[in-house]
Amino acid sequence: MDLRLYDTLTRTKRPFVPIDLDNVRMYVCGPTVYDFAHIGNARPVIVFDVLFRLLRHLYGAEHVKYVRNITDVDDKINDRAARDFPGLPLNEAIRRVTEVTAAQFHADAAALGALPPTFEPCATDFVLPRPDGKTDMVTLIGQLIARGHAYQAGGEVLFDTASMPDYGMLSGRKLDEQKAGARIAVEAHKKHPADFVLWKQSSEEEPGWDSPWGRGRPGWHIECSAMSEAYLGQVFDIHGGGLDLIFPHHENELAQSRCAHGTPVMANYWMHNGFLEVEGRKMSKSEGNFITIRELRETDAFGGKKWDGQVLRLTMLKTHYRQPIDWTVDTLVESQKTLLDWSEFTENVTAAEPSDEVVAALSDDLNTPRLIAALHSLRKTGKASQLCGALRLLGIGRIFTASADLSITSKVEVLLDVRTAARARKDFKESDRIRDELAAMGVVLRDGKDPATGEPTTTWEIAR
Repeated sequence: MDLRLYDTLTRTKRPFVPIDLDNVRMYVCGPTVYDFAHIGNARPVIVFDVLFRLLRHLYGAEHVKYVRNITDVDDKINDRAARDFPGLPLNEAIRRVTEVTAAQFHADAAALGALPPTFEPCATDFVLPRPDGKTDMVTLIGQLIARGHAYQAGGEVLFDTASMPDYGMLSGRKLDEQKAGARIAVEAHKKHPADFVLWKQSSEEEPGWDSPWGRGRPGWHIECSAMSEAYLGQVFDIHGGGLDLIFPHHENELAQSRCAHGTPVMANYWMHNGFLEVEGRKMSKSEGNFITIRELRETDAFGGKKWDGQVLRLTMLKTHYRQPIDWTVDTLVESQKTLLDWSEFTENVTAAEPSDEVVAALSDDLNTPRLIAALHSLRKTGKASQLCGALRLLGIGRIFTASADLSITSKVEVLLDVRTAARARKDFKESDRIRDELAAMGVVLRDGKDPATGEPTTTWEIAR
């Protein structure tokens, strides 16, 4: 089965050809652990987990290496630590922040059905030269200086963007068009406004490491260049992340890695997932729609419900990974209804090997909408073992494991949510259909109005 992937660098979907069939390598930028992951952060976790699973299926689990980092040194972490633990020394406060948020990220990723990556390095372990000889940030910066691609100025070490003729190739931003502005700092000691920090000084209160350029800490971009090379080499197969990372993060990673070693590429394929909106609006704290994965799983922060991680996963996969997602209550409700049905249908079924149709859908640049349509077809035609095998490849598990776990209450509430949404959009045919479905289950509905607001209400009970 031929795998084709869209490459951001070439703007084309092309056949995937690994550098080494016995060592397929992928790096994805992980979280900066200063706050709990929001639902936008969940998308790359799910997308690249699906790709990881597909690569393991195609090339063998023992031949695929997936690295996702943890950024545990960053000015945002310092600010959060000082805010949340003002009475503690900063380093102790930082430790508390990063430990808690990293642990929550791992819990969220597991709930979303994501496999652990092969390696998950922390940035702080790769700042200084290591006993095992793996690539570190200080050595990498030294190589850039030695090759004439970095310079010291204003107490910092900066990457010299003008030293790289094709800087901007990933984002399509030409250097001579990059003026000082919102995303390019204006500082007198820089040779060019686009030059970016590789190493910066640390005060006594800030975390820091001794280096040839004084006590300081690394810039954000150099971290991923070092950690990807440490585990995957100077050139590897796939580099992934969110669309928002193309510039400046991935552009600068690519520049550092290529210039440090004189290689024509850093990764042969660059993949980026699209943005996420909530109910048609950009997610932000100012909009009041900033929602963490934890809140969705553990509280009623979105839609008045607690959501199983598998529901979140299926909802994400309904949209092609490169397209924007509009995250709505209706899509969550529909996903939960679908999963309950699939779970019942595949209970106590032995999974078959994924069909060619299923693998072909994923092999077409992770075409999950096409795959989900195939899953519905398998359900419709009664092919339970094939459906079970396809769900396993996609990383979707049952949301119950025995009939005792499927309470009548949860199923009724899902159907009521769908019916309420249908009534709101005046789809009375669908509303009546659901009423009939519930009646067949022995559920009696009573529609009315809230006396205070006049809003429609529905109560239910089991027929006696």
